[in-house]
Amino acid sequence: MRPAAAIATAAVPEAGALRGRDFLSLHDFTPAEVEGLVASSLAWKRGGAAAGARPLAGRSVALLFLKPSTRTRVSFEVATAALGGHAVCLQGGEMQLARGETVADTGRVLSQLVDAIVIRAFGHAEIEELAAAASVPVVNALTDLLHPSQALADMLTLRERFGHLGGLRVAYVGDGNNVCHSLCFAAAKAGFALRVGAPEAFRPDPQVLEAARADARATGGSIEVTADVREAVAGADAVYTDTWVSMGFEAGAGARRRALEPYRVDAALMALAAPHAVFLHDLPAHRGEEVTDEVMDGPASVVFEQAGNRLHAAKAILAAIL
Repeated sequence: MRPAAAIATAAVPEAGALRGRDFLSLHDFTPAEVEGLVASSLAWKRGGAAAGARPLAGRSVALLFLKPSTRTRVSFEVATAALGGHAVCLQGGEMQLARGETVADTGRVLSQLVDAIVIRAFGHAEIEELAAAASVPVVNALTDLLHPSQALADMLTLRERFGHLGGLRVAYVGDGNNVCHSLCFAAAKAGFALRVGAPEAFRPDPQVLEAARADARATGGSIEVTADVREAVAGADAVYTDTWVSMGFEAGAGARRRALEPYRVDAALMALAAPHAVFLHDLPAHRGEEVTDEVMDGPASVVFEQAGNRLHAAKAILAAIL
């Protein structure tokens, strides 16, 4: 196994091949391209060959947030500035989208004004429509279906902790949502084993599972789904959860919480994982719901480092596509 530093140096050129590409889903990239993005994220974090580089000098990036954001918006805004570019930040109510302009027309207009578009939206089809109309690269900053920039930060966090991704055992428990979907593609592209513990009504989307499992054939990764949370966590190198009530799913929140309560990550559940296991959460956390304070603030938790890695993932994405 090559050390992480060597992997970072060797794989960064792969990311350079992504110039002009959209970043909508990890499913769209080869395992080598995903490895390159992870390695590039690590290189940006460590400095290395990327220290002082300003690949976005003279470039502008539109950040469109139709849903609330803390980590994603800050990471892409700071990353743009750190790489020498200029970020133009717009929320839904500030754009003509709110007054009936089509998503496609918005993409065509912004393509005349900026060099890339980062967008957080509700429906995934909105982002696909924008990307089809735009002539500049479009980055998915979260939809109801996928959250690929989060998954890239997750892979960076695991790579730093374990020195590799292939062969790791990762458990995701709770709602099989957009974060879970992108983690499925991460497992498929990076070659690690993902076990999803979720009740039947909250399993990951079947089409996502089918696509991710097809991708996994090339890497030896795997995605399994079980309703048994203890089975999902047993022996895992990492235990991951997310909020039970995601943005846009507030209706029926009480029923969701009741169904997902057995999937809360507490000390007893973490004890079933490997002794060296880490705890992951994409944040914001609803303490006492999907995770207890003793886990969130415990020695296994790497959630705030994971949040910080969002910045380095954003740098890797923007540097690669521009």
